[in-house]
Amino acid sequence: MKPARERLIDAADKLMRTTGLASATTKAIAREAGCSEAALYKHFTNKEELFVRVLKDRLPNVGPLLAELTADPGERTVEQCLTEIARQASVFYADAFPMASSLFAEPALLERHRQGLRDLGTGPHMVLDGLVRYLERERDRGRLRPAADPAAAGALLLGACFQRAFFLHFSGTDAVRPVADFAPAVARTTWEALKP
Repeated sequence: MKPARERLIDAADKLMRTTGLASATTKAIAREAGCSEAALYKHFTNKEELFVRVLKDRLPNVGPLLAELTADPGERTVEQCLTEIARQASVFYADAFPMASSLFAEPALLERHRQGLRDLGTGPHMVLDGLVRYLERERDRGRLRPAADPAAAGALLLGACFQRAFFLHFSGTDAVRPVADFAPAVARTTWEALKP
């Protein structure tokens, strides 16, 4: 049998995907994991920490990719890097969207979640911040035009990935381009606005 911490992450992942974050209570997560609610709190401070752990462990995580590219993109072109970022961000948002969407129906829960993420030093802004750092570094390396706006370019690329996730869940898979086609297209379009 898996350790309790892993069972709790499995249970949180399952419930957050099927019932949403608002309905996935710590009591329901503990019950699904075959643990007591007290056991959950031995491993996690609160539901927000558990949510962050699910996002980091179970969904494509763009953060490590951005850190790697910022440190050294290697032989990859900026367009290739943007394509990989768009691919991972598209999959991440598509997976995370159903989990988090229920928060927006309950303002008090949303505020509690916001505060929990602030206390953990994380939040949805982290992906954009990482992408902006990467693009700034590429501009400093001379691989972007000097007047390029990394914040605007990052917002446009990630905004397109987020909008794709929204349409995917709202309209269905037939309404959106597959990630394999979408990611290079949005990367190419972003690159056209940035290249020297």
